[in-house]
Amino acid sequence: MWKQWLIALVLVAVAVGGAVVYQKLDAGADSQSVGERSASAVNTVVPRMDTVRDVVNAVGSLKALNAVELTTEVSGRVVELNLETGRRVEQGAVLLRLDDRQARADLNVIEAQLADARRQFERAQRLRSNNSISQSQVDELRTSVDVAEAQRQAAQVRLENHRIEAPFSGVVGLSDISIGAYITAGTSVTTLDTTDRMELGFSIPERFLGQVGLGQEVKGTSPAYADRPFSGQLVELGSRVSELSRSLPVRALIDNPDGLLRPGQFMSATLTLRERQALVIPEQAVMIRGDEQYVFVVDDGVAKRVSVSLGSRMPGFVEVATGLQQDDSVIVTGQDRLSSGDRIRVLEDDQSIPENRFVTARES
Repeated sequence: MWKQWLIALVLVAVAVGGAVVYQKLDAGADSQSVGERSASAVNTVVPRMDTVRDVVNAVGSLKALNAVELTTEVSGRVVELNLETGRRVEQGAVLLRLDDRQARADLNVIEAQLADARRQFERAQRLRSNNSISQSQVDELRTSVDVAEAQRQAAQVRLENHRIEAPFSGVVGLSDISIGAYITAGTSVTTLDTTDRMELGFSIPERFLGQVGLGQEVKGTSPAYADRPFSGQLVELGSRVSELSRSLPVRALIDNPDGLLRPGQFMSATLTLRERQALVIPEQAVMIRGDEQYVFVVDDGVAKRVSVSLGSRMPGFVEVATGLQQDDSVIVTGQDRLSSGDRIRVLEDDQSIPENRFVTARES
């Protein structure tokens, strides 16, 4: 009988021990599962070395490189008109001609008088060679030739004033003149502008004076052509800084090969001060607390807080001047819930990282 009680007691002890072991194993598994669930899911990116541009953004107005308002110098009736608005003309092309019959007749009379004066002077020179006339008579005839030549030049100018020629190659503007109209001296006929290259005037803050130089790249954009940039370069620097705005006026030449830009047009300008190679990361990775700027990097499966100093910026990206290495794995999502030392789980999700090119801008 006592053997049966001993066997029963052993069985009970084994059952109790098994239950205790099972509870411990289950508790350990639950603890491990909780630990795994406590690791924060994040996305990371590796800093890239790329071209960084320091730029200054400004606004300005376009002017034609050469621009003139054409007016008449004499009165008369229009007999020839070549003023097609928007048409490109070459230098020397006749744009308008007034009735010049009287001026041409006056020129013919003076040319005849000049020819007669020259013949008399030449005859006098031959007679003077054998002392048939005095030297004073020869001098008088020489003076008559000089006077006639001057009158001829004046008559030629009066004739030329009856027509307007393009002083340079350019584009003709609006005109209200018609064939047969009688116009007086000083009447505005049209405008002429050189538009192959446009002059863009804008101002830059005086703090950039030490970085500005002729030949620097300028990019322009116009609201009229929002998707098309126009390129050019800085060609003139002002000699004085405005005391009112503390800025320096500058001028750039903008290429306009298709003639899309027009004088007086508004344009945004981006002046590139310098280019360099630098580390850049998505701007969303940067955290700010007071005066401190920092990011979180992955260090053996845990988050590590790293202070950084930033440089140039553009929408979506920022230059890291100090604080990171090119092989650091920077956390770009979920970092607002992290503390240094927290365990993390890296996700593979490219949609969380901006796709813009790593080219940054310094100043707006």
